Amino acid sequence: MKPLILYCTLLSTLLLADFGPWQSKISTLSTLEKHVIVDKGTEQPFSGKYVNTTKEGVYRCKVCDTPLYRSDDKFNSHCGWPSFDDAIPGAIKELPDADGMRTEIVCAECGAHLGHIFRGEGLTPKNTRHCVNSVSLNLDRQKTIAKGLKKAYFAGGCFWGVEYYLEKLDGVKEVISGFMGGETKNPGYKEVVYMNTGHLETVEVLYDPGKISYEELAKTFFEIHDPTQKDGQGPDIGEQYLSAIFVSTPRERKTVEKLIMLLEKKGYSVTTQIKKKSPFYPAEQYHQDYYERKGSKPYCHGYVKRFD
Repeated sequence: MKPLILYCTLLSTLLLADFGPWQSKISTLSTLEKHVIVDKGTEQPFSGKYVNTTKEGVYRCKVCDTPLYRSDDKFNSHCGWPSFDDAIPGAIKELPDADGMRTEIVCAECGAHLGHIFRGEGLTPKNTRHCVNSVSLNLDRQKTIAKGLKKAYFAGGCFWGVEYYLEKLDGVKEVISGFMGGETKNPGYKEVVYMNTGHLETVEVLYDPGKISYEELAKTFFEIHDPTQKDGQGPDIGEQYLSAIFVSTPRERKTVEKLIMLLEKKGYSVTTQIKKKSPFYPAEQYHQDYYERKGSKPYCHGYVKRFD
């Protein structure tokens, strides 16, 4: 074995073996996350959560939460993985790859594998591309939330369809699929489906109240799913698919009550529950932006105008 290859192999082994104070975090990672972050694998091209994301914020290390990249430095390289032409100073460490051909990039703080760095491609004025796996990152959107954005929570069957329609509204910055209303902390999809945790499939909507009101969001919600179905939504039957709106303030509750009253006057027997907001838990990565990544439309949601 060539000396450089041997050195890189030994270095990789050391990095795999010891994440120091972050070992407890490593133990909570999913199989795919461990494959990439610990075993230095690669997620499938165009499958990652952040490949096409243009949301503002700071990308942090999945393991130690260190800020790594700014959204301002992200660009579309059409390579299938999130690409950045610069990193936050001191956040990234470059290492010779085990194959002796490429340069690996890892978090300088904890050593988590991120991807590879390429130079000389001429894709941006900085002539650099950090090719990063989505599963190695978390997007911290506090930068945009501080600008006066608000959150709203809706449950109306499979969260894929609700996310698909609400994310298209002008003024909506992002929609995240997840779970709300149950007792179990940090539930996964399989727990919600098979272990009766009491959670509903819910979306968290981050929106700009200067461009779209809470009432407009709620109206759209009532028009993209069937609020009269009692046992689920379309062919999706079960407790986790029930229709509900989780309200954060008395004003939101009054708005929803007013809309339900208007629908009932039109002859609709609304089954949508009004619940008090409780902890929201984002679903696994493969549930996020599902239809956008798949390139298809929802099978159990559609737009039906119900308000004048």
